Amino acid sequence: MRRALRAACFGVLLCIGGGAFDLPSLYVPGVGMILIGVGAASWVWLAAFGAEVVREVGPPTVQEQEPFPVRLRVKQGMLPPPTAQLIEPLVGRPLSAREQRARQVRVNVRFARRGRRVIEPARLLIRDSLSLAVREAESEPAEVLVLPRIEPVVVGAASGLAGMEPVSGSLTEAAAELELHSLRPYRAGAPASRIHWPTVARTGVMMERRLVAESDARPLVVLDPSNPPSIDELDRAVRATASLVVHLARRAHGCSLLLPGQRRPIDIDAELRGWPAIHVRLALLEAREGPPSSRRLERSGALYWVSAGRGSLPPGVKRAAGSYFITPEPVNGRAAAFTVAGCAGYRLGSPRERRAA
Repeated sequence: MRRALRAACFGVLLCIGGGAFDLPSLYVPGVGMILIGVGAASWVWLAAFGAEVVREVGPPTVQEQEPFPVRLRVKQGMLPPPTAQLIEPLVGRPLSAREQRARQVRVNVRFARRGRRVIEPARLLIRDSLSLAVREAESEPAEVLVLPRIEPVVVGAASGLAGMEPVSGSLTEAAAELELHSLRPYRAGAPASRIHWPTVARTGVMMERRLVAESDARPLVVLDPSNPPSIDELDRAVRATASLVVHLARRAHGCSLLLPGQRRPIDIDAELRGWPAIHVRLALLEAREGPPSSRRLERSGALYWVSAGRGSLPPGVKRAAGSYFITPEPVNGRAAAFTVAGCAGYRLGSPRERRAA
């Protein structure tokens, strides 16, 4: 409104100058400037009175590259505006809002990266043709959490990945059921049911069965987000982690996930109970959180170490029964056992292969 007020004041000065110096020719432009300034301000003010823009967004979370619906509803004021533009930051270009009394705009936007996104308010800009008077109406800001995209795991036919093949069933009592892991020397006082009699008959040495809980036999996925070459490598490693967890949980009747800052792995069952909270955690993960703890890697199940950078593998990964190294960068001279989300997974078999990874 300041420019309209200045135009009106300039017209007043012209009229005063015409009267002071007896110059009637100044009255015409003076009165014209007054009418233009007052008229523009009044028209814009009446057009903005009662005008509003309402933004309705989709769910609070959305995966990367999935359509996120945004609906804008524009209500005009007492008078039709001389010029009205709807500025939506998600669209990237102004939209005309003058054609009808109430207008609805629907758009689908896609987010390329994970993380929390604060969407600036949509603005309804009302002004006259000369831009002497301008009024704005804003919507409420919005916020959306972009989750890592879940992509399929492409497994080679002869890869033999532990936990990747379909499983016919699971142990009946998850909390207490035990399965055979390995043999160890017999301990005095151990139940006779644990003695492995075929070994005793063959070697004459008393050996007992070492039993482990079912949760310890689940595949374990570990994410190391430290020292990524770029943000793109970090995002690809996070997508690979999320995709592996969902794939293994469904195919292997559950898996575990270890993230930086956690003392114990999180168990995910085949129904993916608790997965939404973990998905949110992955969406907010940053490289500065550092590598995960390597104290809980001694398990009987397969181990999948996902690395976003060029860090070395901890000894626990090399000692795992079946371990895989997943990285966004290709390893020279190695054939990938599987690919997922732009990352390649390499099986760590012989000590030479482990040193190469």
